[in-house]
Amino acid sequence: MKALITGINGFVGSHLAEHLLEQQIEVAGTIRNHSSLQHIRHLLPDIHLYECELRDPQAVEQMMIEVRPDFIYHLAAQSFVPVSWDSPAETMINNILGQIHLLEAVRKLGLSSKVLIACSSEEYGQVEEDEVPVKETNPLRPISPYAVSKIAQNYLGYQYYKTFGQHIIRTRTFNHTGPRRGEQFVTSNFAKQIVEIEMGLKPPVLYVGNLDAQRDFTDVRDVVRAYRMALQYCEAGEIYNIASGQCHEIREVLQTLLGYSTATITIEEDKSRLRPSDVKVLVGDYSKFHKQTGWKPEISFEQSLEDLLRYWRTELA
Repeated sequence: MKALITGINGFVGSHLAEHLLEQQIEVAGTIRNHSSLQHIRHLLPDIHLYECELRDPQAVEQMMIEVRPDFIYHLAAQSFVPVSWDSPAETMINNILGQIHLLEAVRKLGLSSKVLIACSSEEYGQVEEDEVPVKETNPLRPISPYAVSKIAQNYLGYQYYKTFGQHIIRTRTFNHTGPRRGEQFVTSNFAKQIVEIEMGLKPPVLYVGNLDAQRDFTDVRDVVRAYRMALQYCEAGEIYNIASGQCHEIREVLQTLLGYSTATITIEEDKSRLRPSDVKVLVGDYSKFHKQTGWKPEISFEQSLEDLLRYWRTELA
């Protein structure tokens, strides 16, 4: 069996490649020109890489002719919410056009590939307190261009399933973290700042944004296991939450990470880290996915953060 991972060199893509190789699945992946291979350098002897701009339909079709995958995990996207406010058009074009070209290539070539569309809990947007934990049936009230782009990806997946009979599974993954998380994301940003302070690379001041937001964090290694199981066991055309079902304040993330360090650190708010609009509480109900696959999180919140801190200590050593 052969799997194609778009954005294989990213945070989730690199962990998914590792997991699929452990399952004896052949792995190919897309990268962009001049992409960093840091996260997958150790996998290069065992994977096939294709330099492919997903916004180029000819490039996508040629790549698909060569790969002809049994499984497609579509992860490639502009995935950082604040960037979507600065570059809303680029976020829309990147996230929507790449998926259209991918699904069109599957259609034109008559492939029977099973496709996973990695959507996001950000689609739910403004969630009311009496709506948590959030089910798949909850109204979508997006409050960022990124969230709107993921809703478009979601419905494009459904449309290609209904119109062309493609085997498409859509997953709404809640916050996830762990080793290799990009430093622009809150858990990794805190961890990196702590390690920089430990190593004397910056003054002992850690800058934060909104600490009151409450989020549902799942370890990336549990998430990629869920993605593999989704294409194995889930029903085409359906959408599934992937979450831990537990809620943690961002303040708790910070306190937990600080608990793994002996450095004396001062906390200061940085107003530039505050979003124009932010969801107060976001916690997911993953019972539908659990019922279909038997999946549940195995790696604790604390273990994820400790492993993330260890990752940055190794990276910055």
